[in-house]
Amino acid sequence: MLAWLLVPASAAAVPDAAGIKMGEKIYQFGLGLKVPACQKCHGADAMGSDAIGTPRLASQVYTYLYKQLMDFATGRRTDHVMHQMNNIAKALTDQQRRDVAAYLHVLQMPYAGSNLGKLRKEGVKVGDVARGRTIVLFGLQSKNIPACQGCHGYHGHSAGMMFPAISGQKYVYLTHQLAAFRRAARGDKTGRSNDYMGAMQGVASKLTNKDIDDVSAYLTAAKPPPPPNNPMTPTN
Repeated sequence: MLAWLLVPASAAAVPDAAGIKMGEKIYQFGLGLKVPACQKCHGADAMGSDAIGTPRLASQVYTYLYKQLMDFATGRRTDHVMHQMNNIAKALTDQQRRDVAAYLHVLQMPYAGSNLGKLRKEGVKVGDVARGRTIVLFGLQSKNIPACQGCHGYHGHSAGMMFPAISGQKYVYLTHQLAAFRRAARGDKTGRSNDYMGAMQGVASKLTNKDIDDVSAYLTAAKPPPPPNNPMTPTN
């Protein structure tokens, strides 16, 4: 429950149908020059893109999405991928951030991650899915690395609240974010440090490049459980 301390109490109230409709309008069409349509980078279906390194947002946990928009708006997280999210999030009102987060949360799309075979053909280094599964489900005792499912749920479907769903996430985005957490742990200002209690920095600091590739390969191919046991469904 301490994770709730990182967001205003108002985040617990998911916007109603009108708010979700407004979130869809912002996502698909934007709001003037300061807020371009989100779908230009994340796709009309919010499935993300390996080509430009953007994440899948469809069906993501509402509270997590809202927190990320708040962090971009306040500078707690810096967009080192497209270099746009900070200005976009800042241009949105608090209500608009919640509306966009709510729309994406209820946007149900198939859980199809990256096409690893296609990425290999394009020259992207792809990890070992089987080894990645072992790390996600059991951790690496030799490095004192805990199982990813401890916070992110079985197969990375999320434990809700501040812990995002990472199953079916884009491979390139996953590798970039794990590397960014590792950089932050080493004091690099280009890293990402908005993780809850520095948990991801602590884990990523112990991961090798191979570990990162393997975990990402497994997670992008992992399938979350169906409702009602899936926190990504619009029930919370």
